[in-house]
Amino acid sequence: MAKVFIVGGAGKVGRRLTQQLSQRGHQALALYRNLEQTQELQALGATPVLGSLLDLDTEGLSRLMVGSDAVVFSAGAGGKGGMEMTKAIDGFGLELAVAAARKAGVPRFLLVSAFPETFRDKEVSETFENYMAIKKLADVHLVESDLDWVILRPGTLLDTPGTGKVRTGLAIPYGDVPRDDVAATLLEIIERPAVSRVIVELTQGDAPISDSIRQFEHA
Repeated sequence: MAKVFIVGGAGKVGRRLTQQLSQRGHQALALYRNLEQTQELQALGATPVLGSLLDLDTEGLSRLMVGSDAVVFSAGAGGKGGMEMTKAIDGFGLELAVAAARKAGVPRFLLVSAFPETFRDKEVSETFENYMAIKKLADVHLVESDLDWVILRPGTLLDTPGTGKVRTGLAIPYGDVPRDDVAATLLEIIERPAVSRVIVELTQGDAPISDSIRQFEHA
């Protein structure tokens, strides 16, 4: 059984991951900041952990993480609060979580990032360009740490039911992917500790998730 600390536990991917972890016999600690979400998270099988990336410091967040086997960072401003909020959550928030994981002695860190080609076929705003720049810098920060990291870059996220079939690779064509399958892919990575220090791009596809992730295992 793994003990997994989810930063962004009340988010759409975080909730799905919590439920899937619980169903597989793992323990999910879900960091959240809205008390009204407590019962919902408990119903999904989470141990709710109240706290905000905007208020916690490294010491405080590390105390919450102590004893975890892995951290999953799936938090994001989601375009709310403008560029400064994106910087605070997706940028500084990630840096805070990395520092806290190191201080707490949590060895493994999974980051849900962004597909590089997101919306490149459309006219994008300055706000979105800022978002993509911050996501890339967050990737760089994690890669340069001494943690056992994995970065997952899903395509456009869908709320349609998952299929259990995906396409993954170091570099693949851009596409969509259901959030259910993003969570299932994270779960598969968590259960495969030999998948380490690799950036994985993810879209819908034809391969079962377990088979698709197996290719990234180091001997």
